[in-house]
Amino acid sequence: MAAEPQPRALTRKPLLLNKVEGSQEVVNMAAIVPKEDGVISVSEDRTVRVWLKRDSGQYWPSIYHAMPSPCSCMSFNPETRRLSIGLDNGTISEFILSEDYNKMTLVKSYQAHQSRVIMILFVLEMEWVLSTGQDKHFTWHCSESGQRLGGYRTSAGACGLQFDVETRHVFVGDHSGQVTILKLEQESCSLVTTFKGHTGGVTALCWDPIQRVLFSGSSDHSIIMWDIGGRKGTAIELQGHNDKVQSLSYAHHTRQLISCGADGGIVVWNMDVERQETPEWLDSDSCQKCDQPFFWNFKQMWDSKKIGLRQHHCRKCGKAVCGKCSSKRSSIPLMGFEFEVRVCDSCHESITDEERAPTATFHDSKHNIVHVHFDATRGWLLTSGTDKVIKLWDMTPVVS
Repeated sequence: MAAEPQPRALTRKPLLLNKVEGSQEVVNMAAIVPKEDGVISVSEDRTVRVWLKRDSGQYWPSIYHAMPSPCSCMSFNPETRRLSIGLDNGTISEFILSEDYNKMTLVKSYQAHQSRVIMILFVLEMEWVLSTGQDKHFTWHCSESGQRLGGYRTSAGACGLQFDVETRHVFVGDHSGQVTILKLEQESCSLVTTFKGHTGGVTALCWDPIQRVLFSGSSDHSIIMWDIGGRKGTAIELQGHNDKVQSLSYAHHTRQLISCGADGGIVVWNMDVERQETPEWLDSDSCQKCDQPFFWNFKQMWDSKKIGLRQHHCRKCGKAVCGKCSSKRSSIPLMGFEFEVRVCDSCHESITDEERAPTATFHDSKHNIVHVHFDATRGWLLTSGTDKVIKLWDMTPVVS
């Protein structure tokens, strides 16, 4: 088991700009309004609110709209000011916000799922609304007519949803830990592939269309970077949270990944370094360093008259080793291990101080995060937590 992470002294950290409070229940999603001092939020208390910053410096609702069911998710397009809201009853409602953000007008509502809408994504270029639900279905609708264009049944409810406009590929990450890639046409879809690397469910996806890399966060506390464009099947693991990863955002201009977790941690990963895949764990009936038998190897235990030992694995070379031959711990940041993990004694000696140099910074948001939104134009990060509070952060000290 990995050692408990030790806090690292930081010279640069996010600056808390403001808190937005007033929701009666958890804010499931929220977004920063670009070029405005504003925030849009949807909550379990059935409300849609648009918060604008007043002269006092505080955020107050300019719009307070009650929906017929708890609001589970949203997607906002600043260019058209179209706000798509997913509800607990399976409905998607679409609104247009006024230029001054003081009024919202209902355009249409339609039944997209048989139960709670989990994720929603509006694609302006295609005029599509993509969504996933607890009914284990991915669907897409025409945003103009509300007509259902197609659907696909996933193996479990899906919390991750991303779309690549260039290739029309949609990425769906579900609770079973599987990621499904579909090719969408106007009224049909085809399965491209599925892959699985997490031991827990996929909780978040983030797509980088420039490097053609997909990031997946999971309830197993890890993040995996999948090299989709390289076509080599490369998967890089990142370990930096002590609880499930809730949300991911990517800063394209600096090549930094921002991950937030239920542990309240905000981790900023430098992805502009050459990272290494973690090795596959090797199978063996005895320690691959000292040849001592493991406790299930009865024959060797009898022949050598030795007590069987517990099996461990070196995180750097993947060899099966006993506790005595893996008594050391080390961070291996280029393999994604920012915290100290078990390594065999020979690998510990080979790891240089340069290889131990951190490639991520760690920050405490002081609330259990359920969702984040990153505004790259200003370097602002929005976090919403289980404490019903929205926090706005200036990330420029660490994302630059």
